[in-house]
Parts: sequence; C-alpha cells; structure tokens
Amino acid sequence: MEKIFVMASCTVSLRATVLFFVGTFFSVVLNLLQKQRGIPNFPMEFYNSYLTSDWWVHPVVGVAAACIGLLYPFFDQKLGEPLVYKREWSSVMRCVAVFVGINHASARLDFADNFQLSLTLAAMSIGLWWLFDRSGSGFSLGVGIAVLATFMTQLVVYSGIYRYTKADFLFVRSWVPCIFFSGGVTFGNIGRQLAVPEEEEEKVKND
Repeated sequence: MEKIFVMASCTVSLRATVLFFVGTFFSVVLNLLQKQRGIPNFPMEFYNSYLTSDWWVHPVVGVAAACIGLLYPFFDQKLGEPLVYKREWSSVMRCVAVFVGINHASARLDFADNFQLSLTLAAMSIGLWWLFDRSGSGFSLGVGIAVLATFMTQLVVYSGIYRYTKADFLFVRSWVPCIFFSGGVTFGNIGRQLAVPEEEEEKVKND
C-alpha cells in the first residue's frame, strides 16, 4: 500500500512538473505577443524596485497551469462524468492552437470598442470548450478559474505592479476573463491527457 502511494505521488509530481514548464513557456510566448501591442505595462517605478522586472509572472502562470492541469482529471474522476471526445494528443494540440489563436486575436484584432472584442473572444472561448471539452465540470472549472484569475489580476493592477492600457473593466480589459477561461480549458485538457497512462494502468490493476 505504501509503495502504491509513493508511486502515485511520483506520477502526480511528474505531471505537475511538466504542466509547470508548459505553462511557463506559454506565458513567455503569449506575454511577448501582448507586449507587441503594448497591452500590459509595468510602471518604471516598479522596475526600479527590488523585483526589477516581470520575471515573476511566468513561474506564477506555471504554478497556475500545474494546479489547473491536476484539478481537471481529479474532478473527472470524482464526478465520474464521461468525456464527449476520446482523449488523444492530436485533439490537445488542436485545442492549444485555438487557444494561441484566441490570444493572437486579443492582441491583433481592432474593434470599435473593447466590448465588441470581448463578445468575439467570449464566443471563441466557448467555441473552444464546445469543440474540445463539452463537459459540465470543464465549463464550471473554466468559469471559476476565469473569475478567480480576473479578481487576482485586478488586485495586482490595483496595487500598481501591473497595468493594462485602455482598461475598461475594473482596472483590466473586459476580454481578460475570456483568455483565462480558454486557458483553463486548454491546460485542463493537457492535464487530462497526461493523466491517461495512470488511468489505464489503474484499470489494468483492477481487472
């Protein structure tokens, strides 16, 4: 029993490590994409402080990605909700591509106002969930992640550490929750796929 517990802990740690590095990598890439349009902004007085740069953003996103990627398969198992689509890496990669496309749209598309952009990104985010998830638990977790992450972002912006240019929704852009929702679904699917070998091994043992 103790041996099984140790093995399970190791596999969870391995999945968390992979998710952390994947999340950190995407944070770097997507942050550069946003900076091309000058959307996020770090005040000079913050750069002159002890933090000196925005390096801390990427490991924070990595930790969040690890938590999200572990939560999705955990709730799938606890709720016993069958997934609509068979999980495979090709589907996960398509989901990642759509997620990157949504981020690219948030940085590149020009609309008359942020509200129109927010509606477009909201439709794209829900479309991502519909195409690659369709589970009630996945949607609920995505909404919860979007609300919590947006609230935390507002606190960081309010403290003066981070700024959004042309903010229109409580210090941030109104489309920010859409990005967090689609990101939650994406990393949830990555976490689900990483958990597949463990689930198959457990089925074999039970049989």
